[in-house]
Amino acid sequence: MLNKRLKDLRLTFFQSPKSHQAVILSALWITAFCNYAQFSRLFAWQSTSGSDFFLVASLVLFQFFLLIVVFSILTSHPLYRWVMTLIFLITAISSYFSDSFGTVIDRDMLVNAMQTNAGEAKDLLTPRFLLYLLVFFALPTYWMFRWNKPVTRFYSQLKNHLFLATAGFLGCVLLVGSMSSFYVSFFREHKELRVYSSPLDIIYATYQVIRKDLMAADRPRQTIGGDATIPSSDVDRELMILVVGETARSDHFSLNGYQRETNPLLQKRDVVSFSNVNSCGTSTAVSVPCMFSSKGRQNFKGNEFTSEDNLLDILKRSGVSILWRDNNSSSKGVADRVEYQDFTSSDSNPLCDTECRDEGMLADLDAFVESHPDGDILIVLHQMGSHGPAYNERVPDEFKRFAPVCESKQLDQCSEEQIINSYDNTILYTDYVLDKAISVLKKYDDQFETVFMYVGDHGESLGEKGVYLHGLPYFLAPDAQKTVPLIIWFGAQHHDLDIERLARMRDGAISHDYVFHTMLGIFEVESEVRDPSMDLEALAEKPDIK
Repeated sequence: MLNKRLKDLRLTFFQSPKSHQAVILSALWITAFCNYAQFSRLFAWQSTSGSDFFLVASLVLFQFFLLIVVFSILTSHPLYRWVMTLIFLITAISSYFSDSFGTVIDRDMLVNAMQTNAGEAKDLLTPRFLLYLLVFFALPTYWMFRWNKPVTRFYSQLKNHLFLATAGFLGCVLLVGSMSSFYVSFFREHKELRVYSSPLDIIYATYQVIRKDLMAADRPRQTIGGDATIPSSDVDRELMILVVGETARSDHFSLNGYQRETNPLLQKRDVVSFSNVNSCGTSTAVSVPCMFSSKGRQNFKGNEFTSEDNLLDILKRSGVSILWRDNNSSSKGVADRVEYQDFTSSDSNPLCDTECRDEGMLADLDAFVESHPDGDILIVLHQMGSHGPAYNERVPDEFKRFAPVCESKQLDQCSEEQIINSYDNTILYTDYVLDKAISVLKKYDDQFETVFMYVGDHGESLGEKGVYLHGLPYFLAPDAQKTVPLIIWFGAQHHDLDIERLARMRDGAISHDYVFHTMLGIFEVESEVRDPSMDLEALAEKPDIK
């Protein structure tokens, strides 16, 4: 009799469960098998902090109850199997990134993923990723459609799901209430452990994207720097090349004291390299728009950026001719209203082998300069740079000087030495590209006041403490993801600048916020939005010039 009842229970619960029973099984599956990154960090913290094991273990049960609440609400309708299919998919993706790279999928990361091109996405299609899709997506989805039959009436289904959601909520309340001192302090002090909860991290990020980006009301374009002008007394023409780097860490530039010679060519140039520059964000989707915004990191809101003028709009309105060349995924909205050229294919980029090279963006720049015989000129080059995880593919073979390299896109399959070697080779190649950009400018030293600037968008984790790539929430991200290089070079006609004075500031704390104000200063734009105290060129002016 007992065996028959157990068999009936198994058949009911595993082979033909109702929708609310499927929720319980799905929550149990995801809690047990899809949150390795969170729970491994949690118990590692428990072993070092001395917290009671059973208190910490209760967080696993809390996760299970919380998933029941969320799943019950999202699946309280006849299409619940399709919703669970989507949940299994995002769980597999979230678990893969968390387990493999220590990456959290938050709103910024999700926006960045939506703007990633096919070339970047293919780097993530590894055998391990496909295995995660098979185990954590395909198998539970097959079970959901093979054994779970949606025969429950809608009213009955809704009632069961509401009851289950209430039970899950009461379970959460009971745990928190019985161990309130532990939970209150944990949730307040250890957000870095909570954000790894899969798939809650990506569900919440999706909610934020929908609310803050997709459903944001259309706003009339806001004019920023409407008073901006270049005074008629400025008779010298400016020619500037701005290189926006990708995934470059400041501490891997030998210009900033790195023990390896990753900048052999720039070392010979009269450049000033700032070693303590904080980025606006930890992803391209945030940092690139932010550094071109007047708002600065503290006030920058990505969903407002496209409805207001940015730095390029102000410069264009002031009479500057602008060209944006892109060998990355896009300008992230920065160059929507200036001349834009896509250099990610051989149609425009003359230097493409396994992929199109950053050096190709320097081709035929003379033609653009010569086609604008009057006024100032700004050329922006947006690099592919050091974008991971396929660092080894970012450089031509002749720049793979540091060996052995990591030839896999699955970084945890490579040694720390191989990863760092591959990454440093990308910095070595960037050094070559930047040196060539300065050579382009030097040809025009007798015609223009020439300026070169290179600034990285964000840094990169290379396996420190088990974290790879970038994109962690800013409060959680290590300095490796937030400290970026900024290099500046002035041509021969800048007699009013004290370069040695500027060099003495190289280790001072600055940020991406300086880019906006420095660029306005370089083009001598007068406007209320320019802050001279954040203008590196103004800070370099000789005292008798001020």
